[in-house]
Formats: sequence, structure tokens, C-alpha cells
Amino acid sequence: MTAEYSVLLLIAIMGAATYATRLAGYWLLQGKTVTGRFKAALDAVPPAILVAVIAPMVFLEGTNNMIAGAVTVAAAIMRLPLLATIAVGVGSVAALRAFT
Repeated sequence: MTAEYSVLLLIAIMGAATYATRLAGYWLLQGKTVTGRFKAALDAVPPAILVAVIAPMVFLEGTNNMIAGAVTVAAAIMRLPLLATIAVGVGSVAALRAFT
């Protein structure tokens, strides 16, 4: 198996594991009403995972990423939807890398 196939296999396995955890959550909460603090905690999971994945790159990869991180935080403070905030972050990184 070459390195390219092993990388593709690893990506497929990680995707399957991610999908399995999502299905398990639906299965465990089937028929239950989620309210209050538990709902708030579940709503906070996607942004928390994004921050955990992106924060090391923001602080360890140079000035452009720090500026893009600040722009993304500003977009989040303005209460943009999560997808729009991500788009602002990706766009600012792309623009800063293209012009520097």
C-alpha cells in the first residue's frame, strides 16, 4: 500500500468514526426531549470542536493566521451564523496568504 492509499484509507476511517458517533447520539437520544442546560451544552459542541482544531494553527503558524483569527473572532462577536463566520475566516486566510 502506498502512502497515498494509506492516507485515503485513514481519511475514510476517520469519516466513518465521526459518522458513527453522530448516529450513536441520535440513537441514544431517540424519543427524548432535549431542553435546558443539556441542549445548551449540545449546541456548544460544534463551535468548541472548531476552536480546538483551529486554535493551534492561529497561534503557531504566523502573523497572517493571527490576523485572520482576529477577523474571525470579530465576525463571531457580531453574531454571524456559524457557517458565515467560518466563511469569513477562510476568506481572510486566503486573502492574507494571496497578498503577502
